Amino acid sequence: MTTMSTTTFPAPARAHARRGLAALLATAALVATAAPALAADDETPPWSVTTANNDFGSGRQHFEYAANHGEAITDGFEVHNPGTDPMTLAVYAADAFTTADGHLDLRTDGEDATGVGAWLSTGGTTVTVAPGQSADVPFTLRVPAGATPGDHVGGVVTSREETAQDGTRVERRIALEVRVRVGGALRPGLTVEDAHVHAPALTAGIGAQDATVTYTIRNSGDAALAAHSAVSVAGPFGAARVAAAEVDDSPELLPGETWKVTVPVHGVRALGPLAASVTLTPLLADAGGSVQPLDAVAGVAHGWTTPGVPLLVLLVLVAAGIVVARRRRGAAGKGASADGSPADATDATSTDADADDRAPTTV
Repeated sequence: MTTMSTTTFPAPARAHARRGLAALLATAALVATAAPALAADDETPPWSVTTANNDFGSGRQHFEYAANHGEAITDGFEVHNPGTDPMTLAVYAADAFTTADGHLDLRTDGEDATGVGAWLSTGGTTVTVAPGQSADVPFTLRVPAGATPGDHVGGVVTSREETAQDGTRVERRIALEVRVRVGGALRPGLTVEDAHVHAPALTAGIGAQDATVTYTIRNSGDAALAAHSAVSVAGPFGAARVAAAEVDDSPELLPGETWKVTVPVHGVRALGPLAASVTLTPLLADAGGSVQPLDAVAGVAHGWTTPGVPLLVLLVLVAAGIVVARRRRGAAGKGASADGSPADATDATSTDADADDRAPTTV
């Protein structure tokens, strides 16, 4: 039997770059797969998880550290059981990833981990919490000597299997986000890949039509970044340039992640060759939640739109006019020769010379 997974994060202390700098890691469940809903009376998680109050602070909604290679960090969290029965939960760490709908989620237990999921150890695989009580779960995060500088994101997970309304087994997970910025030269960067522009042919008129620009944003650097996009489409030599409406910012992408974007552009003229310009402004969030825009990067896509019928007629008339003009120039040249061109004068001169050659010679 397949087990589905749902993950819930507490609302974060800062709102940054998850979706256009406005969306949060919502208190609602973030679904890693198409998990069936639990019974309506079971929507409230039967336990909760909070960060420990210690030298790192109190009331934190997630864990965030700046660490150097080889450094070990000791911290912890608390699991609260408001119910009337003892509760045993699985505990593990996992790497994070951005889902197709732009939310943060965590790999499941047993998936290979290369970052936070491999660095964080809780010292045990389960925790048992008495009814109405809380249990402390300490952990240690060790940054390996060979860790890549920059941002690494994962989480610490508490979970248990439950039965959904339709009998499907569901792994319910409540997790706390763990973000680590490893010391070294920070090299944030985004690139535009696989850019394309498409505009269907006009069936009538030479007016505007809709075009579609598609491209992929890749986080090619070592810092978590969101991206603000500006898109426009122009005809030959930049003529009739049209800007797209405001494009939603991408979610915050972890290093190496990609995000596909499709942008409609209205009012594009059917002038044949098209060029789409994509400009990305990387958005870097710091620990305090403020966002810094970085230097923009650009990409270009080329396409073609077939001109409409009236424009084709106009082009045909222009071409026909050019052909007629050339023929007239050719005809005019021939007429000039028949009426006494320099070529005829040459012939007359030759005739006179022949007449002189036939005249008698006097000795």
